[in-house]
Amino acid sequence: MTWTLPEPMLTTPVGSPDLPPGSAAEPKWDGYRAQLARYADDRVMLRSRQGTDMTAAFPEIADAALAQLPGDSGLDGELVVWEGERLAFERLQQRLARRRGAGALAAARTWPAHLVVFDVLHLDGTDISPWSYARRRTVLETLFAHTPLTAPFTLCPSTTDPDTARDWLTWTSAGLEGLCFKRLAEPYRARIRAWGKYKVRTTTEAIVGAVTGSAAAPRTLLLGRYDESGRLRYTGRTVPLDRTAAASLGTALVPTRGRHPWTGRTFAAGWPRRPGRRAHRPAAGGGGRGRRCA
Repeated sequence: MTWTLPEPMLTTPVGSPDLPPGSAAEPKWDGYRAQLARYADDRVMLRSRQGTDMTAAFPEIADAALAQLPGDSGLDGELVVWEGERLAFERLQQRLARRRGAGALAAARTWPAHLVVFDVLHLDGTDISPWSYARRRTVLETLFAHTPLTAPFTLCPSTTDPDTARDWLTWTSAGLEGLCFKRLAEPYRARIRAWGKYKVRTTTEAIVGAVTGSAAAPRTLLLGRYDESGRLRYTGRTVPLDRTAAASLGTALVPTRGRHPWTGRTFAAGWPRRPGRRAHRPAAGGGGRGRRCA
């Protein structure tokens, strides 16, 4: 009888980076949650947290699963793409935009993905999700050491040492989002938010250079900062605003005087994959949604 992967075990936010007693800490990477199944009949399934089939979009992961994993293996991890010295989430988005065929193969050569594996759920026909985290972790480390598993598979670090866990928080410049805390004695529980997630948050000042949506009710804000030459540089955008925040900000935005420094500019990195989105400088009236500053 064919086995199936359990639904993903989930996280819940915690306010402290301190490692709870009886728990292990793992780095939380800036990537896509992904579960991987390699069946004995050479079928491979790579799926997202929501259950979307991503197998065709990441052919290098599927090929490695067939070449390296024993039959009837199930893993849980995080898909990431390295660019230079840090993780590039926008490259993952672009990889998913090229879901099949030659486009997926070309993207795999340009922006190869890795699967940072933090759990093993099935191995050699045995469902080990009911086992404790500590026991599953031992199996996972043995799988990496004795198989051995190599790139594009990477073993996610795990520690029970509070100082080591805190030291990982210094990796944020490379794309670490925070820490995950997992109780050593706990089994893998599908759809249960039992893992803790501490997310690193940093604050800084920025200028609202443009918006998506309308100036009266912006959907997102495009942010900028002045460089050493006094030029306003785009630095990123916010998450979608809720209605209360949008209404409040809509009353605070004021028109730009003179020519806007971002007029005619297209903002590509990190944007949704849908084409034709337009951004507008803060001004009274105006409409459209977007990607280009008008």
